[in-house]
Amino acid sequence: MPITRTHVVVLLISMLALSACDNSNNPLSQPMDNNECLICGAPLEYLDNDTLMECAICHQQEMSKVRCNKGHYVCNNCHMTGMDSIIALCLSDTSKNPIDILERMMSQPFCHMHGPEHHVLVGAALLVAYHNAISPETDSLDLPSALLEVMSRGRQVPGGACGYMGACGAAISTGIFMSVVTSNTPLSTDSWRLCNLMTARALEQVALNGGPRCCKRDSYISILTAVDFVKEHLGVEMIKPQVTCSRSQFNNQCIGHQCPFAPANRTNHKRQTE
Repeated sequence: MPITRTHVVVLLISMLALSACDNSNNPLSQPMDNNECLICGAPLEYLDNDTLMECAICHQQEMSKVRCNKGHYVCNNCHMTGMDSIIALCLSDTSKNPIDILERMMSQPFCHMHGPEHHVLVGAALLVAYHNAISPETDSLDLPSALLEVMSRGRQVPGGACGYMGACGAAISTGIFMSVVTSNTPLSTDSWRLCNLMTARALEQVALNGGPRCCKRDSYISILTAVDFVKEHLGVEMIKPQVTCSRSQFNNQCIGHQCPFAPANRTNHKRQTE
């Protein structure tokens, strides 16, 4: 594949992002155990109406409904500081398992228990696994360009979309992934149908598992739903693993055994099948 300007841009972004992630003085690179307010750890509060707020990191002012009960607000851009580092991870990953890819990205310092970064990570994990699962003879996907597109579109889905828009950003990210791999546009026909159906399937599964929001749970559900959907409609088979959550202790709103990925549920299932 010839080297294009896009590939050079991706390489430069990756190098800068990896360098930035080494900055141990960045307060957002040290996630707090309870993963509520990124500034002080206080619980978040969700308002009924937009209020003008100033980001505690970059001091940009914008309308938002989310802040901690001590008044701190962190904008989406600052919440996702360091996320560009996933480009280097994705381009070097050879796995066909999107859950494994997601776990590697969620283990990076920029990723918190909850947040709009998941609106990018789900689509990126699916994109890489899909690319690795395609037969080389039929692979026409330009992965660097596709990754930039997934990131650009995913960043547009605001935090709190699950509650305020009735559409979980992790589920929307599956539609973003599908739209990129099918080159879908608003004027497309069959791919238009597939992209919207993909998002609808993921949203349904997220909704059936109930609230409150858990970005990890919803990301797992969305990816597993997408793996089945892609196999059915595109004929590409990614790896679909069993998932057990390892982060429930960091989620103050964890629904416990009601979550399909709760460790206790997996243990009971294993006993029943032995």
